[in-house]
Amino acid sequence: MARGGQGLVRVAVVVRAGAAPLWWAGVFAAGVGLLVPGITGRRIGVMAGAALFIVAAAVVSYGRRRRYTALGRAVVRAGKHDVLQDRAVGVRNWRRGHRWWLLLAWLLALGCNFAVPVAGGLLLAGCGTGLALKAAWLGRRERAEDALLWVRVDWLAPNGGRPAGKAVKAYRSTGIAAGDAAPGGARRRTAALV
Repeated sequence: MARGGQGLVRVAVVVRAGAAPLWWAGVFAAGVGLLVPGITGRRIGVMAGAALFIVAAAVVSYGRRRRYTALGRAVVRAGKHDVLQDRAVGVRNWRRGHRWWLLLAWLLALGCNFAVPVAGGLLLAGCGTGLALKAAWLGRRERAEDALLWVRVDWLAPNGGRPAGKAVKAYRSTGIAAGDAAPGGARRRTAALV
């Protein structure tokens, strides 16, 4: 890294990194739950799971938005010596840092099927949906402000998460075409790079 430069990772990429693993783990656990009658029965489990899905998606999606907005207002322009991390690296770091938590959550959702079928899986899927919705919200802000938001890698938690944690003092910004991720943290389509 060049002298005076910082390693930066996209905020939306870190937020979005957990969406797919949580969604698929939840869908799989809920699918298994459909095969298990459980204590409460499938009907009650599915209804409870649907309610948990909606609540989890809303809580995760709207959680800490004020903090993200405040950090977005205190944005500092990225310097020419700052190193922009690839999307794949940010996603990999988050998933490696959270792999044991993801496995534990998946096992708990599977175990929950013996009491309340489907509910635990839909709760996990709701958390994944909430992260995807929050990343989409960040993407809309980035498009509206015509600037991508980045966070210093050394300000993230040791597991590669918490892009709005206490250690984060301010975000950095670049033009909308910087990096290899589109606004919202999704893969940039090749046509957009031209």
